[in-house]
Amino acid sequence: MALKRMDNVGIVVEDLEAIVEFFRELGLELEGRGTIEGEWAGRVTGLGDQQVEVAMMRTSDGHSRLELSRFIRPAVIADHRTAPVNSLGYLRAMFTVDDIDETLERLRNRGAQLVGEVVQYENVYRLCYIRGPEGLLIGLAEELN
Repeated sequence: MALKRMDNVGIVVEDLEAIVEFFRELGLELEGRGTIEGEWAGRVTGLGDQQVEVAMMRTSDGHSRLELSRFIRPAVIADHRTAPVNSLGYLRAMFTVDDIDETLERLRNRGAQLVGEVVQYENVYRLCYIRGPEGLLIGLAEELN
């Protein structure tokens, strides 16, 4: 049996609306929204009785998705949003963009802050990390031709 694909990456947030708008500004499309609750959902996550508001975002090519979740019940118990780049575990999502400078300008209007600086890797990429709403760490890459 072979792996078919990676379906999505999940990010837990506090302000779902602000995060959806941030990722829309980046260029992702809202695929759908809903509330997931009940005993069956708690059996999957191991959290028991849960209620979660979810927004599924997808890239314009349709191949990649982010599942944004706001837990109503149970309460969030850990916060990793201020973890530095060398922390263990999930850390960031990386997106390739057409124009890194233009993308940064648009995202700054949504609260994004540059973590270090925009750097060039050989003649292949321009790269940077930004902190978006709620401190989410996002990588941006611009392919150089």
